[in-house]
Amino acid sequence: MTHDIAGEEFFGSCFVCSSAKSQGTTRRTMLRAVAVAPVAAVALSSAASAKTKTAPRPPVGAFVIQAGWALVEKSDKLELVRGAHILVRNGVIEEIANSPIKGKFPVVDAKQHLVVPGFISGHTHVCSATPTRGIIEQGRFYKYPLELVERLSDADQDALTAFNLAELLRSGCTTQIEMSLTLRQAESYVRVADKWGVRGYPGPMIPNTTRLFDVWFRKNDAPLFASEAETLREIELARAFGKKNMNRGEGRIRPMMSAHATDTHTEKTMQAMKAACDDLGTGFHLHLSQSREEATRVKNLWQVSPTEWLEKLGMLDQPVFGAHMTAIDWANEGPILKKHGTVFSHCPSAGGAGGPSMPYPDALGAGVATNIGIDTHSNDYLENLKLAVLIGQVRYWHLRSDKARAVKEPGIWDAIEGATRVPADALKRKDLGRIAVGARADLVSVDVSGFLAGSGALPPEPLNNLLYCNGMMVRHVMTDGRIQIYDGHLAVEDEAKVVAEGGRVVQGIWDQLQKEDWFNKPLARGG
Repeated sequence: MTHDIAGEEFFGSCFVCSSAKSQGTTRRTMLRAVAVAPVAAVALSSAASAKTKTAPRPPVGAFVIQAGWALVEKSDKLELVRGAHILVRNGVIEEIANSPIKGKFPVVDAKQHLVVPGFISGHTHVCSATPTRGIIEQGRFYKYPLELVERLSDADQDALTAFNLAELLRSGCTTQIEMSLTLRQAESYVRVADKWGVRGYPGPMIPNTTRLFDVWFRKNDAPLFASEAETLREIELARAFGKKNMNRGEGRIRPMMSAHATDTHTEKTMQAMKAACDDLGTGFHLHLSQSREEATRVKNLWQVSPTEWLEKLGMLDQPVFGAHMTAIDWANEGPILKKHGTVFSHCPSAGGAGGPSMPYPDALGAGVATNIGIDTHSNDYLENLKLAVLIGQVRYWHLRSDKARAVKEPGIWDAIEGATRVPADALKRKDLGRIAVGARADLVSVDVSGFLAGSGALPPEPLNNLLYCNGMMVRHVMTDGRIQIYDGHLAVEDEAKVVAEGGRVVQGIWDQLQKEDWFNKPLARGG
């Protein structure tokens, strides 16, 4: 078990900051605890439709995390600390010590784990991953499955959102910069995230998927300008959504305006977007230069690159998260992005597994703030953290001989910084993305000692072991000190029910696709 609630006192001193002495307990075996003190019963249940057991009951309120290793911020630098003890109380990291903390607290056992700040994804489409996962990788177009998602009832959309959000939590992602594909999906995200205590910056994508494709895949610019009135209406609906839900969930939900891309907006709609951004005050989220076609269209329309166009309109004078950036001219646009602190949300699994190489080494080489994002299809944040490094190194070695390119070889320290402090700082949230006294207790523990990722013993350089990990190695996850994943299981909802309901909804979508012979259409990439 990982939660021990009876034992002896801890004594120790904080090596980061002094804090008031507090009361707590240490770890003993559950058998001993039952013998000497009252113990809360651990309820285990199983659903008829699934064999997965619900999580053991986690501690609440105040507790101590005993970490094998912890990635701690000290004097504005990240430092690996072995044998750290982290006191969490009322959603905040109250004390960090290198020896036991005095008091009587429940203990979360992470002695064989690496404890890191909760990961922040700079780009997600939470409701939309599982309906297309496994059916688009050989070239099928995702348009129609996503249209079927929008036809679902609110309850069924919530079931999809819950399954996908559970996966994100399971892989250590505690905060999402969320571009929901429609307003209804943004509302679904808020309902589930609020209930589970997840941190998010959600907003509906504009234009949304019910009318996006006619504008995006246009043959000329007439559909773009014809769409202005409806886009302006969507912007006002998104602004109202943001104001309604701002600071919901004790401040964890902070909506953000989200544009599809620069080539699906006009100056008039982007100016309206800027006014809405100024009103909400949380920032701006978009796909930026995600194709050469986008860059060419914007150049033809406005005589400047997408980045220059956004700068001209004042869109970069705020927190900005731009996904993909595959068509950025890093020599010319990189300095603009760097000057404004715009964040490149690098999504290694963008478009599903087996997608194109992304400009991660290019962004690092240009000195642009770079985050690891999810996009969709793969909700495994830890897997994408690993892929960012490994695929990024391949791209670096391929490009490094090109003297015209400034590229930097990515390492695990770049990725972990990009998953935590980089996006937190861009959001102007010095209380996120770090393990430090006074920071919010958004924390993740990863088993770096067990099978496949470890060697049976606590490793001497645990960040390197993340390169062998995936989300299944994550053991505990919390946001604001509320434990959402405990000992590898969902603790905020019946895990078996979330799996069964999410599967039921996806199966219905697949049944409809089967009925319409969608699966038998030719594959773009062969069989």
